[in-house]
Parts: sequence; structure tokens; C-alpha cells
Amino acid sequence: MEDFATFLSKSLIGWLVIQVCLTLIFLSYLRSYKQPLLSDHQFPKTAVILCLRGADPFLPNCLRSLLQQNYPDYDLKLIIDSPEDPAFKITKEVITEIKATNCQISTLRTVRHNCSLKCSSLVQAISDLDDSYQVVALVDADTIVHSNWLRELVTPLINEKVGLTTGNRWYVPTGKYWGSLVRYVGNVSTVVQMFLFQVPWGGSLAIKKQVIQETELLEKWGEAFGDDMLLHKVIKKHRLKIKFVPSLLILNREEINLPNLLPSLKRLILCCRLYHPNWLALVSDAISSILFPAMTILLALGFLFVAEWEVAFSLLKSYSIYTIGLLLLMLFMELGVQEILRSQNQFTPQIPLKTILKMLIAIPFTQWVYGLAMLSSLWMSTVTWRGLSYRVKSPWQIHLVEYHPYQWLDQPIDPKISL
Repeated sequence: MEDFATFLSKSLIGWLVIQVCLTLIFLSYLRSYKQPLLSDHQFPKTAVILCLRGADPFLPNCLRSLLQQNYPDYDLKLIIDSPEDPAFKITKEVITEIKATNCQISTLRTVRHNCSLKCSSLVQAISDLDDSYQVVALVDADTIVHSNWLRELVTPLINEKVGLTTGNRWYVPTGKYWGSLVRYVGNVSTVVQMFLFQVPWGGSLAIKKQVIQETELLEKWGEAFGDDMLLHKVIKKHRLKIKFVPSLLILNREEINLPNLLPSLKRLILCCRLYHPNWLALVSDAISSILFPAMTILLALGFLFVAEWEVAFSLLKSYSIYTIGLLLLMLFMELGVQEILRSQNQFTPQIPLKTILKMLIAIPFTQWVYGLAMLSSLWMSTVTWRGLSYRVKSPWQIHLVEYHPYQWLDQPIDPKISL
């Protein structure tokens, strides 16, 4: 047993070193990335597609930011679940306020029962585009973009070898809910993973319309549950590049409580299992990040119980080094991302000492929450998303159980909580 304790201690420290190296690679990319400058006539006509079901907490801000882009030729295409959806009224008010002329609203005409509602909306929106559009940009309702967002998103697509560009989300760690803090801690690792595995984020991505046609992407979306993770295999199969753009790290100020966080994590992990390009590598990462620390602390408590002080101290020392190391790594990541956010005029307050101490507790808590979500998602066959239930048999066998429009009564009581 002592040999196993030594193995765990060394594995934990070794895994921390690996995480430090991977994070440094990510931060180095953030600092070294240079965006070429293009004149207005070089930018292709672009359709920005936003699919809505329910009124997200910052939807008005999202719409205003999308309608005030520094981009020469683009249209915002809104696909709203139904005319009675809460998002419909909000959207109309914002368009009237801004007096926007480059925005078209459509309601979902056909609810497909063999894919998710979002995929149904994407298929409709892109099928309705005429031949003048050369690029399609996708965005989520929780994404509040800066004025140059679309320029920076489309610029790398000028390179014929690049088929897709993407950014990622960055949460604020100073929320009032523990769920928000756990999501922040988990997302720090997720951002690095998605960069390394080149997994696109559907909340901010652009793809050439020609690539959509050549890859028969609409047919794939018409049978899929998730819209973004499957894009990695599609793009790579056609020998094109996926470009992560650091300036498209988008600040998200939404809150979430623990009861709402667990279902959303299970849905995310299910999507990973179905479509992630390196699912087994993700499982290995989970074992290293969740199982090893949990086993270390449990074994240390066991040795304390039988008065094996030296072995218990060694395990607790390794666990403490690992946890404090992760905390410092998160704070280092926060500093690196803050530079990007400041360039977008997105300012967040300094993390107070009280929150840093809470983060120290949130690290092991996050490991347990993610471990629970991963285990429970393995036998998950039914998933609920925005009030609708889906039966999931395989990546391409999806069944929407029953459709009903989203209602005002379905909105969360706290206006800042994620749907």
C-alpha cells in the first residue's frame, strides 16, 4: 500500500507539471498571435446566425453588440423558436432601438425530431442564404462581442487552407453562486483542452459557406445533437485548418447555481462522448485530474486513521502542492486572459482575497462535481435542454420526445442565471 501511495504522490506532481507545460503553450500562443490587417474590400459578405429559445440574461447586450460590428457587409439572421418565445419581444425592441436594417427575424418553420432544436434552426438559416454570402458565423445568446469581433473572426478565412475559425468563453470568478465558481474553475482547463484538441466553440465561430456545402454539413446537423464538436472531424477530413483566434476569448458574466450546473455539465460531457475528436484522451485527462487527487486525499485519510503518520503526511503534502499549484496556474491564466479582455474594453474587477480562498476550496469541489457528472453521463440516454427532452441512442440517432414553445414562465427567477 505504501508503494501505491508513493505512485499516487509522484503521479499527482507529474500531472501538475504537465498541466503547467500545456498552460504555458496556450499562453505563449495568446501572446505571439498576430492578426493580419485587411482592407474593407477584402472581407467577404457574411451571415451571422443566432438561434434563440428563451431570453438569455444578457440577450439585449448580445444583440446590440452584433448589430454594431465594424464590418463592411454582413447581415444578422435570427432564428427564434416561436412567435410567443420571450426572445421575440426583446429582439424586436432592440432592433427598433438601434434602427438596424441588416437584421432579419425568422421563426423555426420545421421542428425536426431527429436532431436538436438548435441544429434544426441552423439547417433552416443556412438553407435560406442566397449565393452572395461566402462566410457563415455562428454565435450564442450568451456571447457579448466587441466591435471588431466579426473582422477578427473572418480574417483568417482569407487563407484558403483555413476552413474554420473560433474563439472561446471566459467566465467571471466573482459570482455569488458556488455553481458559478465551479464552472469557472472547470472552464480554465476546458479552454486549454479545446485549444490543444482544436475543438470549435459554437458560441463564436465562422466557416466558409463553400466548406459547408462540400462537407454536406447540413445533412450532418440534421441528425446531430450538438452543433460544434462534430466540426473538428468534418474540417480535418477535408484537410483544412481550424484557427483559434485569441482576441475572440469572450467574457461571460452569467451566473449559475449548483442545481442547474450539474445537468448542463452532464449534457456537455454527453456531447463530448458523442462527438469529441479525442474522447479517450479526454477520459485519460479526467482520470488524472479527478481520480488521482480524490484517491490521494482518501488514502491520506485512511493512513491517518491507522496512525501511519509519515505516509499520510507525504500524501497530504503532494495533494497540497498539487492544489496550490493549480490555484497559482489559474491566477496566471487569469492574468494572461485579462490582457486580451482589456484590449476589447472588457474590464473585470481584481479577484479579491476572499474569492481566491474560495477558489482553493472550489478546486477539489470541482473535481468531485465533474467526476459525478462524468460518471452519471455514461449511462445517460435522455437529456433535457431548454425545457425539451431528447432520447440519445448514438451520435446520429437522436429523437426529440415532444416539442412545445418556450414560455415566460420557463425563465429563471434570477435574471442573471443561465438558461
